[in-house]
Amino acid sequence: MTATTEQRTPGTGTGTAQPLCRQGGGEIQPYGTLTRMPLGLEEKACAASVAALNQILADTMALRDLYKKHHWQVAGHTFYQLHLLFDKHHAEQSTLVDGIAERIQLLGGVSLAMAHDVAETSTVPRPPRGREEVPVQLSRLLEAHEIILKETRRYAREASANGDDGTNDFLISDVIRTNELQVWFVAEHLVDTPTVRAGRNGRAGGAAE
Repeated sequence: MTATTEQRTPGTGTGTAQPLCRQGGGEIQPYGTLTRMPLGLEEKACAASVAALNQILADTMALRDLYKKHHWQVAGHTFYQLHLLFDKHHAEQSTLVDGIAERIQLLGGVSLAMAHDVAETSTVPRPPRGREEVPVQLSRLLEAHEIILKETRRYAREASANGDDGTNDFLISDVIRTNELQVWFVAEHLVDTPTVRAGRNGRAGGAAE
């Protein structure tokens, strides 16, 4: 029987469209090692930046997921605006996560990726599984932001000292400025101001003197 007339049993084809599933193999680059990129940077500088960025990455992923948790679980009379704000900040933190991970890879490192590795590395306090009151949610977010801002400022200075201007610029222009802006939006929700009538030293609009 010729190749053009050969009959095949359905499901037993050997064409090139068959997916090659269940493949295994070793890592092509272990975590904690570097590949040398022609970046004009010393290996020591790249290694220091990769280690710093992976710590910031772990904490940023924890903060990102904290925003999503609060987005789902927020309750009370501020539900609608916080529900939207938390999701907006989650999206912005997701953009940071991608940028940090890509910076690690371009420096020749290996970025953290999986949840269990993030949980083992992050210094952001772990919240309970259940729902919390809004002031507690906001306080948790601000604490996480402050952790990231403190460590990022320190690592930005170290990157500059090591001649890694790209990492320094990224940490300042993207990570620090994004977190600072989000801190402002979150912190203003914790100012204890009257919602209907002005305080004792104020005067309600339209009231007679």
